[in-house]
Parts: sequence; structure tokens; C-alpha cells
Amino acid sequence: MDDVEKAILISFDESGAIDSELKSQAVNFCQKIKENPSICSLCIEKLCFCKLVQVQFWCLQALQEVIRVKYGSMSLEEKNFIRKSIFSMACLECIDDKMCAVLESPAFIKNKLSQVLVTLIYFEYPLIWSSVFVDFLPHLSKGVVVIDMFSRILNALDDELVSMDYPRTPEEVAVAGRVKDAMRNQCVPQIVRAWYDIVSMYRNSDPEICATVLDCMRRYVSWIDIGLIVNDAFIPLLFELILVDGLSEQLRAAAAGCVLAVVSKRMDAQAKLSLLKNLQISRVFGLVSDDNDSELVSGIAALITGYAVEVLECSKRVNSEDAKVVSTELLDEVLPTVFYVMQNCEMDAAFSIVQFLSGYVATMKTLSPLQENKMLHISQILEVIRTQIRYDPMYRNNLDILDKIGVEEENRMLEFRKDLFVLLRNVGRVAPEVTRIFIRNSLANAITFSSDKNVEEVEAALSLLYALGESMSDEAMKVGNGLLSELVTNLLSTRFPCHSNRVVALVYLETIARYMKFIQENVQYIPLVLVAFLDERGIHHPNIYVSRRASYLFMRVVKLLKSKLVPFIETILQSLQDVVARFTSMSFASKEPIGSEDGAHIFEAIGLLIGMEDVPLEKQSDYLSSLLTPLCQQVEATLMNSKVLNPEESSVQIANIQQIIVAINAISKGFSVRLVTSSRPAIGHMFKQTLDVLLQILVVFPKVEPLRTKVLSFIHRMVDTLGASVFPYLPKAFEQLLAESEPKEMVGFLVLLNQLMCKFSTLVRDILEEVFPTIAGRVFSAIQRVADSSGPEANTEEIRELQELQKTLYTFLHVIATHDLSSVFLSPRSRDYLNSIMQLLLHTSCHHKDITTRKACVQIFVKLIKDWCASSSGEEKVPGFKSFIIETFATNCCLYSVLDKSFEFGDANTLVLFGEIVLAQKVMYEKFGDDFLVHFVSKGFPSAHCPPNLAEQYCQNLKGSSDMKALRSYYQSLIEHLRHQQNGSLVFR
Repeated sequence: MDDVEKAILISFDESGAIDSELKSQAVNFCQKIKENPSICSLCIEKLCFCKLVQVQFWCLQALQEVIRVKYGSMSLEEKNFIRKSIFSMACLECIDDKMCAVLESPAFIKNKLSQVLVTLIYFEYPLIWSSVFVDFLPHLSKGVVVIDMFSRILNALDDELVSMDYPRTPEEVAVAGRVKDAMRNQCVPQIVRAWYDIVSMYRNSDPEICATVLDCMRRYVSWIDIGLIVNDAFIPLLFELILVDGLSEQLRAAAAGCVLAVVSKRMDAQAKLSLLKNLQISRVFGLVSDDNDSELVSGIAALITGYAVEVLECSKRVNSEDAKVVSTELLDEVLPTVFYVMQNCEMDAAFSIVQFLSGYVATMKTLSPLQENKMLHISQILEVIRTQIRYDPMYRNNLDILDKIGVEEENRMLEFRKDLFVLLRNVGRVAPEVTRIFIRNSLANAITFSSDKNVEEVEAALSLLYALGESMSDEAMKVGNGLLSELVTNLLSTRFPCHSNRVVALVYLETIARYMKFIQENVQYIPLVLVAFLDERGIHHPNIYVSRRASYLFMRVVKLLKSKLVPFIETILQSLQDVVARFTSMSFASKEPIGSEDGAHIFEAIGLLIGMEDVPLEKQSDYLSSLLTPLCQQVEATLMNSKVLNPEESSVQIANIQQIIVAINAISKGFSVRLVTSSRPAIGHMFKQTLDVLLQILVVFPKVEPLRTKVLSFIHRMVDTLGASVFPYLPKAFEQLLAESEPKEMVGFLVLLNQLMCKFSTLVRDILEEVFPTIAGRVFSAIQRVADSSGPEANTEEIRELQELQKTLYTFLHVIATHDLSSVFLSPRSRDYLNSIMQLLLHTSCHHKDITTRKACVQIFVKLIKDWCASSSGEEKVPGFKSFIIETFATNCCLYSVLDKSFEFGDANTLVLFGEIVLAQKVMYEKFGDDFLVHFVSKGFPSAHCPPNLAEQYCQNLKGSSDMKALRSYYQSLIEHLRHQQNGSLVFR
């Protein structure tokens, strides 16, 4: 063993036994050898004499690299030497009287040799080496080894160059075209003849080589003359191989693959239809079985489905009536087997069941009425859908406990079913009655044979019923018909033995909810609906995921049925007593995942039920009191004992209080502001008492953020529920909320104030004036840290919270300005912050990266100008504001900021901002007249190099135009002209 061979062996070593430095040296040594001018001779010599597979592989790889990179610079002699040597190796010929042993090597070496030969073909065929294929054919008589090598070469040619299944460069596409054209003209008929002879000769003695040859041939059918295969010799041979029992499955499947390639070949529709008819494909139908592991069955399944796809495609493209009849007959013949394959066999990955069936259903849309066989096909399509949407029983436990595997399978099936349910809708449109009967029968069968063994059958039947409801219009649902009534009755009155399974229970409840429009019109079903939701099939289901979802769906049911449920309120409340108690108990709160509020839906449902005006006042008071009183008592008891609780007890009690606030919050959603303030103030009084109790939480637990957040959320709720009667409670609440507020909490507080201003406008002026100075002081101090921070280190949670606070501040200021509350800025205690506010708004309106925020700031300025500046010259309402607007805001925002190249007129949001900027100029002119105009034109325009004639034109347009759209268009053209004039030399900041 010489140094080269040693180095190659070391470089390939993966055992870990070789020192890494030594391995690195070996790799570098091998790399240097490749740069040796005699590398090709060295490699061919090694291939002739060395039997080490690592050395053989390295030499072949080196040869391929050299040919690819240096072919153009090689001498004619070197090219001839490589060509002759590689060809001799592939044909089992001697090289310098020495027989090369490469064809005795493992498959990966022979594949590498075939790739080297294909690399030569890339550069040399047909112009230089025109006889490569013709020269190879005589050597096939040497037997299986050479036949195998020839197949590998043809496969490599397909992989490396011809097949369009891989991305190709334009150069590769051109070379592939050249190679294919030359092969068609020169050697394809001889190659096909060789294929035929080999398969005929070796079919009994060596089926493996026959399968190899047929797999190779299959690749070439798409671009060679189809007549070479579709003839009286080859087609009978292929079918004979497929049909003769006793031959190897591999060979039979390979023959089926070749017929599929013939079937799939692109050609004229009429010619294709004749070909498909003459194949008499029905001969292979009997070979299909549900043996999923069989290579033959998979091959036949792929052939039958591929054939069906092509027949369907022909039926769309042929024009003559005779041809349409033929395509229909062929489809009718193949479809039963296709349906069987879809339901029982592993499908070829390239075949889309949904695509094919959708295409077939589309052909029926014009047929009315449907013939009997078409009706049968519709039923079979529905059966395919049912089979395909069924879960695999192997995932049953995973789906029930919903572990990681269960979640993945549920998500996969959810995605997979989408297209199948679209198909179901299409089938339903073509044959509505057949579809409904099928779904009814599926449900009936699931009910009849229901046991723990057929969870998947029941789930699939219910999913079909759900999908049917999803595709029905509200009107069709309301009107209903005999069959729909029967379906809903069966659904509501059924208790499946497998109802304890999560997926069954969930789809059952979802399906009932889907048909609520029908139940709205058919109130006789309401008792059945209530029982289904309230017993162990729904809210009392042992699986937490099911009971939570049932709670949410029940709340939606209550919203929909409303007053129709009044007679059942007592029954419902009694059924839910244990759930209500459990939701707000300490044990529940401590075991629940933090932030879990799904149980709140039960309280919202109860609130919707008892909050209706149809409920008598006395009853309503009793119901509400029986809920609120014990909940408030729990909170009060916890608050009284808070000082004696140890940390563990405290955390449990805090979680418990959170749950109680969530519950009360949810209950209140059922009560309208009119009911609690006008028609039944006693109810309002009960909520006020509750608010009083919950506000104490802020005093006792001032630093527990989750509790503060929950109380804030409840105040939001009470603003909606109690209306203006909530005002007396706000000062105390605000005092506590502001006492300990972090930036994140301050955001929530500002959102609450925004809600109050949007709802009550100037009625909250006094409250706002009271808290504004504190807010301004806190917020400006906090957001200063955003201004002081920059670079990657600024991307912290704290800075992100401050940025969110800053964003909310702009909204807050905008709401103040646009709800006639700008006088708040001018109150004695707030004036200290006026300059800071103006500077922030100015900087933001000119420079903020968020265009929407800039627009809001410009709108604030426009509103303040309207509020604080009288048209006639008189005493200034806000001293200095007018000059600030004219001298600073106008030039910086309305001129310099839009001249900046970063102001993109091509952006839709930027154009909206530009419209506000133009409006600001119009408002300034209306309020300040020539004071604004003279300063803007004499001070601003010269710095933008604006010619006097354009400045004069601007004045005329602003004074004369009442059409804002025209003014905006004019000002945009002026700005673009000024930008062009600067030619990028001047950028305003």
C-alpha cells in the first residue's frame, strides 16, 4: 500500500481512532494530489490495480471533478485516454491487458463510475463521442454485470441531466435537449430493442435484472417515440409480466410502472384516449388487494389511479360526442376499482385523491338528473371521504390524553381534512339527498355498532355531520326538512359508549352547536340540547379539555337562544352548582394552570341567562345575589386574613381571588347598562357593592401584579355595565392603581382612561384633570429611558415595555385632543408638562418611524390649533402656542419632514399622513392668515431652494383651493419638484 492509498484510507476514516491532526494532513495531501498534472493517469491506474473501495471511490470522484473543472484545458490525448479507460471499465474490457475490477465492486462504486461516464457524455455527445451508446450495446451480450452497468449509466443520465424533476440551469437544459435529440435520431430504437430482448431472455432466470431494466426504461418513456413501446410486441410482454402468477413481485411491479409511464405520456387527447382504450386496463383490476405491504399491489394501485387521472383529463379535452362516450365508459369501468384502492391500499405519493375526485365531481355538475351509476359513484366517493377522514386507531390514546404525538396527529388531520370537506361540500351540491342519506346511515351505523373498538368510526360519522351543517346556509338550516330533523334528533338523543373519548365528545358538542340555527326554529329540541351540554357528555365530562370546550360552546348556545331559555333557568343553575363551586374553590385554583380562564365561560353563560329583562326582578335579584354574595364573602375573608397567611397559603388565595374576579367579570357581561341603571337600579347597586369589595384588593395586595391586572379588567367591565354611575368609585381606584404602577401597568391604566374618554367624552374632564399631572410625570420620566437607550442592548424586556407605554401615550393624547378635552393640558397643575408634550409631539410628527403614529400627532396639532386659536387676532388662549406652531411645527413637519427622501409617496400610509399635513396647512391659514403664510414662505421655502414663482403659486393654491384632494395633489408635485432641484444634495432633518 503506497502513501496515496494510505492517505485516502485515513481521510475516509470515521471510526474516531485516527488522530485529528493526522487526518487533516491526509485530507490536505489528497487535495494536493488532485492538483498533480498526471492525476487522471494515477486514478485510472489505481482503479485497475487497487480493490480498496475507498480508493476506488476517491479516484472516480477525483476524475469526475477534473473532467467538470478542467475539460476545456485538457489535451486531446488526455481526453482520449480518459474516455477509452472509463468506457472499458464500464464494458468489462481490458485496459493495457489488465482486467479492471470496478464492476465487481459495491453498487455505490458502480453508480460513481456511471456518473463519470455521464460527465463525459455531457461534454462530448454527440459532437465528439457520437458512438458511445451504439458502441456499448454489443457488450450487453457479456451478461448481467454489463446490463446492470448500462442501466446505471442510463439512470445517471436521467438523474444528472435529462429529468426535469430537478432544478436545471439554462445551459443544462440546452445540453439535455441536444443529448435527447441525438439519441432519438441515432440509438433509441436499438436501446428499446435491447430492453425487449433482455426482459424476454432473463424473465425466468434473472427477474431482478429484468426489473432493473424496466425501471430504467420507465424513465425514458416520457420523451422517446411512444410507438417503440406501444406496439404488438412490447405491450403484450408488459401485461404478460404483470399478469403471470409466479413471477417475482419486483418484476411485475416494474412492468406496471412502465405501463403507468405509457399511460402518463403527454400527447393529443384523442390519440391518448385511443391508447387508453386499447390497453384494456381492466385486465389488472383483479390484482388489487388490501395487502398494503405488497410491492405488486402498490404498483398496480399506482397504475390504476394514474390511468383514471388520464381518462378524466381526456374527458375534459376531447370534443367529439363519440370520444366523450368512450371516456365516460372507461371512467365508469375503472372507478369502482379506484374507489377500492383509495380505501384499502397505500396511495402513491404523487396521486392526489382529493384533486382527482374533485375533478370527477366537477364533470357531474352539468348532469341533471344523475344516472344510477353516477349515484353509485357519488356514494362510493362519500365512502372514500369517510375512510380518509378516519383517525388511525394506533393514535387513540395519544389523542385522548392529548400528548405531543396526539397534538401532532390532530393538527395533521385538521389540515388533511380541509380539502376533503371541500370535496364533501361539492358532492353535497351535486347530489344533496344522496349526501344526507349517506351521512344519516354513517351515523346510524356508528350508533348501532358503537363500542370502544370503533371510536374512529363514530368520530368520522360525527365529523361528516358537522361538515354537512357547515355547508348549509342559515336559511336552509332554519327551514330544515324531514331528513335534517331526523339527523338532529338522532344526534341529540344518542349516548355513545365511546363518549368518554375526547375526540368523540368534542366533535359531538361542536356538531350540536353547528345546528343551533335549526334548534332556534324548532324549540322542542331545547331540552335535549341542554341535557347534552349539562350532563357527562358536555360540561360534566371527565376530560378537562372537553368540559372547557363544552363551557364555551354552551355560552354560545345561550347567546343564540336567549329568552327561549327562560323557562329552563332553574334547571340550568341547579345543574351548574358544582361547576360554579369548583371554579372558585381554592383546590381548583391551585391545580389549574396559571392564566386558565376557560371556566369563565360558564359564568358568562349564567350572566346571559339571568341578565335578561324577561327574568322577573325578584328572581333576578335572588339569582345574582346567590352568585355574588358568596364570591364577595370569599374575597373579604381572604383580605381580612391576608396578614396571617404563610407564602404558600397566600399564593393559593391570590390564585383563588383571581378566579373569583374572572367569574364576576364574566357574569356582568350578561347585564346591559340600561337594565342596571334605569329599569332595575337595585341590580346596579349589587354590582357597585361588588366593585367596592374588589377595590379593597388594591389596598391589601398593592404589589401583586396579576391581581391588579384583574381588578383593572373588572373596572373596564364596570364602565360598560354601570355607565356614568361608576364615576364615584374611580378616584379611589385611580389612587391605588397609580400608587405602584410599573410601565406595563401604566399602559393598562391609560387604556382604561381611553375607554372612559371615548365613552363619556367631556363628562370625565374633572377626573382626567385630577390624574393627568401624575400620569404625565410618571410617563415622561419613564419614556426618557427609551430615548437614552440605543443599539442591541436596548432590545430588553424593560425597553420593549417602555416602547409600548410610549405608543399608548400617543393614543392617549390623541383621544384627549379628539374628544374635546384639550383643556386638560391647560389646567394649572398640567401646564408644567405642556412644553414637554409639544416637543414630543413635534419630534414624533416629523421623525417617528411608524407612519400611523406620526399621523396621530399631526391630527393632535390640527385639533389643538382649532381649540386654542381664535380666528380673529385677540388675546392668546395659550401664550406662545401660535408662534410655536407657525415658526416650528409648520416648517419642520409640513415642509422639512416631507422633503426628506425617507418620506415615501409610494406608500399608502405615508400618503394618508401627507393628507393630514396638507390639512394642517389649510387650518393654519384659516386660523392665522398671512401670519402663517408669510413666515412659511419667507423662512421655510428659501431654505428648500424654492424659486419665488413657485412660492407665489403655493400661496395662491392655499388661499384659493377648497378642494383638499386638488391641494394635496398640488403640494405633492411641489415637494417632488423641490426634491429634484436639490438633486439629493440637501437632506432636511
